[in-house]
Amino acid sequence: MRTRIALVEDDTALASNYKDLLSQAGYHVDWSRNAEDARASFAVNTPDLALLDIALGNDSEAGFELCRELRSTNPLLPIIFLSARDDEIDIISGLRLGADDYLTKDISNAQLLARINAMMRRIVALKSPENQEQVLRRGDLELNVERFSTKWKDTAIALTFTEFWMLHSLAKHPGHIRNRQQLMDAANVVLDDSTITSHVRRIRRKFEEADGEFDRIETAYGLGYRWLPEN
Repeated sequence: MRTRIALVEDDTALASNYKDLLSQAGYHVDWSRNAEDARASFAVNTPDLALLDIALGNDSEAGFELCRELRSTNPLLPIIFLSARDDEIDIISGLRLGADDYLTKDISNAQLLARINAMMRRIVALKSPENQEQVLRRGDLELNVERFSTKWKDTAIALTFTEFWMLHSLAKHPGHIRNRQQLMDAANVVLDDSTITSHVRRIRRKFEEADGEFDRIETAYGLGYRWLPEN
């Protein structure tokens, strides 16, 4: 069965281009031109990945609301924003809502396909039958690779795919600085520095919401980040 991608884009010409690109790459594409159609499509067929524009028709924030809804019902669904809006506020807003990546429409077809392929490779690897259950424990932290779950002091922390693998990379090597390239390699994505920073901030905030004294992720300015070992 082909991987199903939900494409939500109100520009017919752009949607046709993206659909042709993804179909030729072997993906099944469900195209919706507005939020209402997208919701109806999601109810019938749960996608393996969602590719969302932000402004749909007369609603300049429709994509953000769709992301919020999708993330609340499916915490593990990979979500990528593909928008003409390149303002930092929009990018941060998209990531805060739980998107795994934020791309602008000036990206080349080759780069867009590479980002999506990288995301899907992680999903396939996660679902691989030979992937035996693996649990990484670092003090109060527990990362279950097979179940794709995160716990801190027995409290579940909901992380996206990208956040999970970035955290796994940090916790796997406590005390060692992981630079941005290493975090991208761990998450199997290509992100700019500001996007990586936003992901790390989101990870921190999720842990701080569960534990106000959380302080295990340290920023090594100009170098990267590290998971602080237990004292």
